[in-house]
Amino acid sequence: MIDKRQYSPSAERNRGPILEAMRGYLPAAGTVLEVASGSGEHAVYFAPQIAPLKWQVSNLDRAQLDSVQSWITHCPADNLLSPILLDATAETWPVETDEYPGKPVTALFNANMIHISSWNVTEGLFAGAGRILPQGGRMFLYGPYRVNGAQTSSSNVEFEVWLKSLDQEFAIRDQEQVISEAKKNGLTHLNALPMPANNFLQIFEKR
Repeated sequence: MIDKRQYSPSAERNRGPILEAMRGYLPAAGTVLEVASGSGEHAVYFAPQIAPLKWQVSNLDRAQLDSVQSWITHCPADNLLSPILLDATAETWPVETDEYPGKPVTALFNANMIHISSWNVTEGLFAGAGRILPQGGRMFLYGPYRVNGAQTSSSNVEFEVWLKSLDQEFAIRDQEQVISEAKKNGLTHLNALPMPANNFLQIFEKR
């Protein structure tokens, strides 16, 4: 079998701190939907440690879907569900269908997506979270943020210059703007946990 695993040094560095930060907020049961699972390295690390919770991986990029499946093949776990194709901007997600086997989805996780996509992707992400999460469901967003409109480090200033060189719609999002978008979709901001490398774990709850 061809090994299609992709590797992300940053995912390997941040996965431990992210899991530790999430532990006190994860639901007791159900499925965690990871929107934009990237290479799949977060999923195969998190899943065995959060059982009996299930972990649902997803991607829009076909090559990344192949990478996720390859990681699952090499590092299987009983609570890792098969990858699904998911577009965050879609009006209906695959997990909303009657045929979806992982119901109920009680939490949503997304890392390092909203700054490297246009704002309408963030809007779609929160709209989807508002639709699928039950009352008390949790949403976790990991990545860099501006706070009160200001960058939190000089490295993030340089990082945003690089993002803009890729696409003018890419940007490190302002924490307050993200919280406002969450509120529009019935999600209350619980915490902004500082993380290594000038990142944050933003935690929301459906109310």
